[in-house]
Amino acid sequence: MLKALRDVGYETPSAIQAATIPTLLEGRDVVGLAQTGTGKTAAFALPVLDRLDVSQKTPQALVLAPTRELALQVCEAFERYAAHLTGVHVLPVYGGQGYGVQLSALRRGVHVVVGTPGRIMDHLEKGTLDLSELRFLVLDEADEMLNMGFAEDVETILADTPSDKQVALFSATMPAQIRRLSQSYLRDPAEITVKARTSTASNITQRYLVVSYPQKVDALTRILEVENFDGMIVFVRTKNETETLAEKLRARGYSAAPLNGDVAQAQRERTVNQLKAGKLDILVATDVAARGLDVERISHVVNYDIPTDTESYVHRIGRTGRAGRSGDAISFITPRERYLLKHIEKATRQPLAEMPLPGVDEVNATRLARFDDAITEALADTERITAFRDIVAHYVRHRDVPELDVAAALAVVAQGETPLLLDPAAERPARPVRGDRPERGERPERGDRGERPERKNRRADGPPLVTYRIAVGKRHRVEPRQIVGAIANEGGLRRADFGAISIRPDFSLVELPADLGPETWEALADTRISGKLIELRLDDGPPRGGARRPRSDRPERSDRPERSERHDRPERSDAPAASDAADDRRARKPRHRSSQD
Repeated sequence: MLKALRDVGYETPSAIQAATIPTLLEGRDVVGLAQTGTGKTAAFALPVLDRLDVSQKTPQALVLAPTRELALQVCEAFERYAAHLTGVHVLPVYGGQGYGVQLSALRRGVHVVVGTPGRIMDHLEKGTLDLSELRFLVLDEADEMLNMGFAEDVETILADTPSDKQVALFSATMPAQIRRLSQSYLRDPAEITVKARTSTASNITQRYLVVSYPQKVDALTRILEVENFDGMIVFVRTKNETETLAEKLRARGYSAAPLNGDVAQAQRERTVNQLKAGKLDILVATDVAARGLDVERISHVVNYDIPTDTESYVHRIGRTGRAGRSGDAISFITPRERYLLKHIEKATRQPLAEMPLPGVDEVNATRLARFDDAITEALADTERITAFRDIVAHYVRHRDVPELDVAAALAVVAQGETPLLLDPAAERPARPVRGDRPERGERPERGDRGERPERKNRRADGPPLVTYRIAVGKRHRVEPRQIVGAIANEGGLRRADFGAISIRPDFSLVELPADLGPETWEALADTRISGKLIELRLDDGPPRGGARRPRSDRPERSDRPERSERHDRPERSDAPAASDAADDRRARKPRHRSSQD
């Protein structure tokens, strides 16, 4: 492990590591109070790895994290620290990933499981995760887990594990609920408090852009168009993403190269030298690959994937603004990652300014300015200009074409097939015709949902809600927490986005925001609960007087009989309504699961 620590560049332990590692190695339970970004992942990962028995195939350590992003980061940290340990297997377990991958790994045998509470609970309920021989349990970001509605799941997991396990609980704050959890499930814990000393350079301008994941590539392209950058590092979370994004940028005409832990040292040195020499403009890198990178030419850092700890954020943006120069740091924040932005601002004590997505007019103005600069630069080469002037004059004399038209034609030849300017009409996506059924993942905008019911519920603390129907109900043995967990996790929703949930025999009704975006519809298209597709759709309300009549067969309002003529209307039965009302009351306070799991 010491060799692995040298490989990742660690020289001295952070305060939380120096205080926690010896205590955990002694076998004591620990309550660590530390802000995100103080290095607590290594504080618990290193003692756990040091005491693993690789001959045991059932899980020996379980790390609970509030979000899939944090779970993946912790898992990657374990793998880095165990790089030179033979036979150590670490498994991330989170919602959104197929069960098949997780089940196969569990059958083969894993030593460390890093997961979100909801998916861990699912495996425990299915009997696919055996925690009977668990020796270590870590609660990372415990306060965040409880704030996101995981309190009951966390306590259930704690109660379902061996009583003699060693527990480490890490939290940024110590609310009463965390104190009670510590007193109930930890044995005489050592309490360790460390204050973060995270700061960023004052010569770095820090901005952020709120953007959904599918829009990130286009957003980055527009930023590259309008920002006056010299060299740039774009940080992503995974090795595969470095390759994928670098390829997409090259396809758009930018000189970009990936830099990750799999890149051989010789290739890494060539890539960095190309960046220094100006032969390469953009590096797409992971945190580990960029550690220690010092290139004065880097004017911009883009956090394509925002880091989940502030220490990584500070290290990343520190790659710019070197040698007293000014630098720019731009972070992409998806709606579900706003809490990470608050963590960063609190830890660095510097607010990040929100920036708008560059518009078509701004991009076109930049392109025209660069086109003008290219002409000016070409005019300075008098020798070549003289030669081409004679050629153009010959063409004008013999073809009787105005010189301005010839100049425009030469610009067309130089530009090629790619238009010089963006079409402003492309800024606003075309809306589908009412009545046309959109393809999966291409749901219409709010104003185009002609059949949307008018029942809306605007809460004082949230967006307007409407009722949606999903194709799972009581006979599928679903509970409100499963519905909240699946929809929030796959659709990127928050706990506050849910209203009442009513579970009926064959379906359920869920109040959700009226303006679900296309990416949410697309993400929920393949979502399953209890193995069944939820088939989310807007609820049109119950039918009156028997089976629902197709819309095409319904009479126009003017053709409907007067109230006095409606003799066949059945008597309303109070029994079903009472039952439904009871369902509604029971579902008003569901055990919510976080949007991150």
